[in-house]
Amino acid sequence: MKKHILFIATLICSLAAAQTKDTTAINKIEAVAVNGKKVLVERKVDRLVYNVQNSMLSQGSSGTEVLAATPLLQVDENKGLLSIAGKNGVSVMVNDRMLHLSGSELINYLRNIRSENILKIEVITTPPAKYEAQGNSGIINIVLKKNQNLGWSGYLTTTYTQKTYAGFSSAAGIHYQNEKIKASVKLIGYDADKRSVEKYNIIGQSSSVSKDDRRDMNDGLGLNTSFDYSLSKNSNIGLVYDITKGHTNMDIRSTQTYFAEGISTLETVTDSKHRSPFTTQMLNLYFDQKLGEHTLSFGVNYYGNLPDTEINFTTKNVASNAAQIVRNISSVDYKIYSGQADLTLNFKKIQLETGVKYSRFSNNSDIEYFNFTNGNYIIDPAKSNLFDYDEKNYAAYISASKDLGKKWSLKAGLRYEYSQTSGFSATTLSNSKNNYGKFFPTAYVSYKANENNQFSINYSRRINRPYFRALDPFRWYSNPNTYYTGNPSLQPSFNHNVELNYIFKSKFSANLYYQRTMNNFDQISFLNGIKLVSTYENYYNQSVYGINLNYTDTYFKIWESNISTSFSFNETQITKFNLVPKNGQSFYYSLNNTFQLNKAKTFMLFVNYWNNLPSRDGYSSVKTMASLDAGVKMSFAQKAVQVNVSVSDIFRQSGFRADMYFTDNTQSFNNYWDARRLTLSVTYNLGNQKLKSKNRPVNFEEKNRAQ
Repeated sequence: MKKHILFIATLICSLAAAQTKDTTAINKIEAVAVNGKKVLVERKVDRLVYNVQNSMLSQGSSGTEVLAATPLLQVDENKGLLSIAGKNGVSVMVNDRMLHLSGSELINYLRNIRSENILKIEVITTPPAKYEAQGNSGIINIVLKKNQNLGWSGYLTTTYTQKTYAGFSSAAGIHYQNEKIKASVKLIGYDADKRSVEKYNIIGQSSSVSKDDRRDMNDGLGLNTSFDYSLSKNSNIGLVYDITKGHTNMDIRSTQTYFAEGISTLETVTDSKHRSPFTTQMLNLYFDQKLGEHTLSFGVNYYGNLPDTEINFTTKNVASNAAQIVRNISSVDYKIYSGQADLTLNFKKIQLETGVKYSRFSNNSDIEYFNFTNGNYIIDPAKSNLFDYDEKNYAAYISASKDLGKKWSLKAGLRYEYSQTSGFSATTLSNSKNNYGKFFPTAYVSYKANENNQFSINYSRRINRPYFRALDPFRWYSNPNTYYTGNPSLQPSFNHNVELNYIFKSKFSANLYYQRTMNNFDQISFLNGIKLVSTYENYYNQSVYGINLNYTDTYFKIWESNISTSFSFNETQITKFNLVPKNGQSFYYSLNNTFQLNKAKTFMLFVNYWNNLPSRDGYSSVKTMASLDAGVKMSFAQKAVQVNVSVSDIFRQSGFRADMYFTDNTQSFNNYWDARRLTLSVTYNLGNQKLKSKNRPVNFEEKNRAQ
């Protein structure tokens, strides 16, 4: 914490000195940005494009603020969620390079991308054959501005956040380019705490009423560096390296009362401390060769994650005051390797893309459970586990795209993936293997009726493979009676996606879709007496019909507005267990408004609101959620210094409340994750501001499953 305070003090001094700095180069940049102005929203054959450089958000905004204003996208920073409307989650790329981050790590990364560097956001709801068939999530591609000038540039950013607890984050980046070399280094540091209150009730013949009051403590330091060298006019090599070291710690006080036929049988209080240091690393090496109008690319990727967790908890029986002390230690080693080759052939009448890819996953985990007895921690073999998981994927694809005159565009592709998986538990002596190969077709047709009206229809088939934690059979205890466990027998699910898209005058867009998912899996909990077990199972099929509408426009040259609505209806078929399907609808809308308050465009106000009305999905009913956010953005010293102040979830409406229905019980959630917050951020831009960071495309989608 002290290092962040010192950094902020130093930065404030630098900002004060910057007030009088001559920034003639910046003025030139603004002139360049005005020329060649694009429409705000446009439709390509396989994606929707939001041209950020033509938005009021292009100055002084964070990456998450830009994404929240992008059509079809929904951002919830409090839960660490980023999704495409109608999709379960999303994969994120920067200049076609997969970020492979999720949850709070992804949100923290996106916050530190500056809107001044973003050229456009591409929303790919049905990814082409070139990309992994994994997931029903779609892809967001953040395209950064290309380098425009030689020399140096950089920035310093520091952010203070006040929730229940104060938090800090800082980022510094420097970029350099000459005729042969492009290089950048980025440093990120953060230290933030958050309070979470989670209530979970199971009401039936056997019942449980519980409440967790949790303090999440996250800190870390990260380094990102990239280097690109031009071997010749037509070839270049490079690397991208990321490393992050930090902690994800928690202090939890849990109360739990158990009932049998309405009569209390046990009441416990558990105090637990989770301490989890981690180190993640990612290395991408690449080589690109231009062959006339064609391009040949090679890439090699590595990802490693080494989280170690120690949980110490004490559970007391309220009636007898008897205590049970337990230590749960987890050591996990994720490794992912992949290699790929891609060839793009640009002919006069058609473009062809083809390539091959190999990837390998390994996950070795060691979970140990100790009881504190007679002053010593004694291991309990029945609650400990060793698990080794190995997966190999082989893939090949081909796709073709063609323009038929000025009105019609076509694109089609076919991807084949063959997977070999094996899991072995040394503790239970259980072994699971699964080999399968599948084809994944994609097709796109786009029709531009005139300058104001454009239509397209898309189709894709995809697969959703289980995450590592969903497969690992170790038991992760939160108290002696409650644990989470993975399922090594879990199977992948498959889905079909059909979409019809329409865009009018680059302002109004409509997206009508249908999805059919087979053999879906999800987390599910069972209560047997006082034993509460959560695991993953394949247990339902689902059809979803939906429509997304978006309107983006600027009024009186000072007010930019984005209005989005999303409506869907789902039909769920339960194939296993005693769940009660809750077919029904969901409705979501958002209003994002930015106001320019002076002619110099240095003072702006934003007011945003979203609301998710009561909905039904699968076997659950979700109650209303909403959030009102507001703030101001200010620029000084000819926009070299930017100051943002905002307040989020002003009325504390974004808590998650839901009921899940079984034939013999109802399970209810009432959770709030400290969403209301005050944020103050200061950014100082230095050097040649026409130089923008540029990340070379590196596909490494597999890392998204290392969770």
